[in-house]
Parts: sequence; C-alpha cells; structure tokens
Amino acid sequence: MRGATLTRRVRFSATHRYHRPEWTDAQNRAAFGACAAPEAHGHDYVCDITVGGDLDDSTGMVIDLGLLDRVLDEQVVRRLNGKLVNDAIDTFATGRSIPTCEAMARALAENIAAALATEGARARVASVRVAEDDSLSATWTTDL
Repeated sequence: MRGATLTRRVRFSATHRYHRPEWTDAQNRAAFGACAAPEAHGHDYVCDITVGGDLDDSTGMVIDLGLLDRVLDEQVVRRLNGKLVNDAIDTFATGRSIPTCEAMARALAENIAAALATEGARARVASVRVAEDDSLSATWTTDL
C-alpha cells in the first residue's frame, strides 16, 4: 500500500511480573529468571506508535494529531502509567498472557487500532514499539 506514516512517542512508568500460576516457582524461575520474583519490577517505558494511510487532501495529514494524542493518552499513558501491567490490560490478567515487550506491543496495537476505528479515523496502526530501556525493545507490525 502506498501512503505516509506518522510516528508518535509516548512514555510511561509501569511494573510487571512474569508468572504462570499453573507452574511451580522453580519452573517460573527457570523460564523467567528474576522477572518471576513475587514482587513486580518496573521500567520507564518508551512506546513508539506508527500509523499510516493516505494523506487527507484538505489537511495534508494522515491523521488528526489531536485525535491520535487523545487515543494514545487513553489507551497507553493513563491506562499504564504508575500501574501494574498485569492488572491494567486484561490480556495479562493472572493465568493469561505474560506481559513481555512483545506481547505488550501486540496488545497496545490492538487496543489503539480499536480506539481509532471507534473514532472513525482513516489511519491504521502500522506498528507499535515498546522499549523497557535502551537495550531491550520489541515491535509489533500490522498490515495497513
């Protein structure tokens, strides 16, 4: 597909814990190391959200930036900042998915895409990159 993309970066601080309740503590430690500790650990996350599509003929934009910012504030920042990711996103509730960077990028992409569709935005989510720090990040990409 031809078109333009636009990337917005947001930041949030959150905690998470890797734990499969059906596994023993030893199995969790073997699979997840320190991330399986009973206490959640935190990160100052950086999240890059890229949306794409055709340019609007009247505005020259892929998406109204105010709309994108409102959706990202609702779906990412307010939802996660200062929170335990395992509780803040249903996908990561106890016994469900593990809140890895990879899984967080996918869940955020799905939530943002749904919110943009509800708002009638023509732009679509192209990718979401979640970074725990300067040395670890994951990117979820979608088909525009």
